[in-house]
Amino acid sequence: MSDPVEVSPEKLSDLEATLLNTSGNVPLHNRFRSLFTLKALKNEEAVNIISKGFADESALLKHELAYCLGQIKKPSALPILEQVLTDEKEDPMVRHEAAEALGAISSTSAIPVLKKYVTDPERCVRETCEIALAKIEWDNSEEGKRHREEEKRAQMQMYTSIDPAPPTSGLLSGKPAPEVASEASINELKAKLLDNSLPLFERYRAMFALRNIGTPSAVDALAAGFTDDSALFKHEIAFVFGQLLSTHSVPALLKVLHDSHESDMVRHEAAEALGGIATPEVLPHLKEWMQRGDSPRVVRESCQ
Repeated sequence: MSDPVEVSPEKLSDLEATLLNTSGNVPLHNRFRSLFTLKALKNEEAVNIISKGFADESALLKHELAYCLGQIKKPSALPILEQVLTDEKEDPMVRHEAAEALGAISSTSAIPVLKKYVTDPERCVRETCEIALAKIEWDNSEEGKRHREEEKRAQMQMYTSIDPAPPTSGLLSGKPAPEVASEASINELKAKLLDNSLPLFERYRAMFALRNIGTPSAVDALAAGFTDDSALFKHEIAFVFGQLLSTHSVPALLKVLHDSHESDMVRHEAAEALGGIATPEVLPHLKEWMQRGDSPRVVRESCQ
């Protein structure tokens, strides 16, 4: 993990004013840029400023605030994240991201609140609490400690994000050995990914293992997960495609974006992934759903 970045008080004040839109006319994409600059600071000032943003009305922004607090991994963010999770009037997508952030920080002090909401009426919230609890348990297990040590020694971390689950055993966060990426291995991981009888945490582990392989066959295996009935699961696949930036995933992502029957949280994540891939054929589709009157706000803002 990189060291915190130092900035002047004046710069911090500017970042806060932009993120919180104190002028009332800051475009959303500029607010996001300030948010990710604050995320890179990884300090208490950043946590404090980001935490103030939950008063905003944009679910998309608030969900991203929660994500960034999890990635900063400061225990000082635990109270605000717990407050967001326990606010049953808050958008489920925001509450889910708060629960995931609690898992990313991985403090055992978050276990009671996660256990309380593992039976939440909102499926994406309870499923995220289930995964976060499993991650905290795994992080504190001997396997989890060995995994972190192996990653440090191998220096193979391709993705800097703190993931909701580690890749399936034997796959580090970096480029796998050629034999690991065999078609047989991909098919085995795909079977685990699609197996509804397995705990979500184990299916997520297969998902991130396929991400780390990253070949067209692995992308196809991940895309098969869009047939699942869990919006949380499908939104994570779209997020993974946004990390991979593989043009091979564009057709599957476009299909999700255009499916008006699909969950908003899945479509928004597909839009963000398409924006990251940014091939020429993507732009007309993003413009279409940004301008359509029947486009849900979170989808419209993601396209923007």
